[in-house]
Amino acid sequence: MSAAKQLRDLLGLCHPPVAVTFRDAAPAGVPRVYRAGPSSCSYWRLAAEGRTFYTEAADHYNCPIGAHTHGVDSPPEVKKELEGVVTTMLGLGYLRPEEPAGIPRREGAFGVAVYEPAGEGAAQIDPDVVIVAGNARQMMLLCEAAGAAGGLMGRPTCAALPVAMQSGQGVASLGCIGNRVYTDLSDDEFYCVLPGRQFAAVVEKLATIVHANRELEKYHRARLQGATTPA
Repeated sequence: MSAAKQLRDLLGLCHPPVAVTFRDAAPAGVPRVYRAGPSSCSYWRLAAEGRTFYTEAADHYNCPIGAHTHGVDSPPEVKKELEGVVTTMLGLGYLRPEEPAGIPRREGAFGVAVYEPAGEGAAQIDPDVVIVAGNARQMMLLCEAAGAAGGLMGRPTCAALPVAMQSGQGVASLGCIGNRVYTDLSDDEFYCVLPGRQFAAVVEKLATIVHANRELEKYHRARLQGATTPA
C-alpha cells in the first residue's frame, strides 16, 4: 500500500493529498496545464481531481502573491500588480506594515512545478511537498504525527510550501480567503503541508498516532463518564 493511500485510509480524507515538485524541466510524458489558472493554489484543486501536469512561470502570472511565494521571476507588470495587491491589503488592515517583507518565498530559480495526486499520479517523482486538506480532527492527528502542532500559518496559504521546504518540517495552515475561493476548501477544513522527503515517515508515525488517539479517547470518555458532575 502506498503512503498516500495509507494516509487517506487512516484519516478518512475526502480529498487526495497533492504532491508538488519543483524541477528545472518537466518530466517526460507529463503535459503542461491546459490553461493558466486564476491562482497558484488553484492547481492544487486540479491535482486533487486526479490530474498530473506541470506549470511554467507564466502560468503563475495571474496570481502575483503565488508567483512571489513560488519563487517566480515575474515581469514588471506582475510585480506592479503585486505592489497594488499589497497596498490594498495594507489599506484594509489585512496586513500589518511589517508583514509584506516577511512573506516566505521559495529559494532558487523557478523552472517548472509538477502537480499530481500524491502516490497516484503519472509522474511518480519524489515531491518537494505534499499538501493535505482535512477537518480539524484529521489535521490534529496529522500535525501530531508530523510534529507540526506548534503553530498555525495563515495568509497567504501558498507560503506554507516554501516554509515546509526550507524548514524540513510539517506546516499547518489555516488557509486564506483567496485559497478557499480558488480551491473550494470548506469552512471546516484547513491544511497540513509536509516536506516530501519526510512523507513516508510521517505516515508511518501517523498509524501509531491514530491508534493511540483511539485508545486515549476510550480512556478519557470512560473517565468523563465516571466523573462526578459538579453541583
